[in-house]
Amino acid sequence: QVQLVESGGGLVQPGGSLKLSCVTSGRTRSIDTSGWYRQAPGKQRELVAAISLGDDATNYADFAKGRFTISRDNAKNTVYLQMNEMEPEDTAVYLCNVPFSLDSDYVRFSWGQGTQVTVSS
Repeated sequence: QVQLVESGGGLVQPGGSLKLSCVTSGRTRSIDTSGWYRQAPGKQRELVAAISLGDDATNYADFAKGRFTISRDNAKNTVYLQMNEMEPEDTAVYLCNVPFSLDSDYVRFSWGQGTQVTVSS
């Protein structure tokens, strides 16, 4: 089995930045992609960004393009999400998981707790 633990969330002012981390443990050798998702209150969970762990190919949601960057450190089994120029609309619980493909809404593992991100002045 695979465990996913997110961290790095918090309160940030509009225009500010945060960097989230997702550490994967367990049977990680089967993982070839990783993704960040978010769920705001009353809204459906949505893909933020995904990355291929082999060739660094990426996929970003339109709202994330130009502001967010997904990256990986395979040696640390960690995937990061750097978020810049943050807006109140970015407020959500951010979660990581393993999508079946870079643009897939379907994921392979159970969801973790996520990390709360609040953008407010």
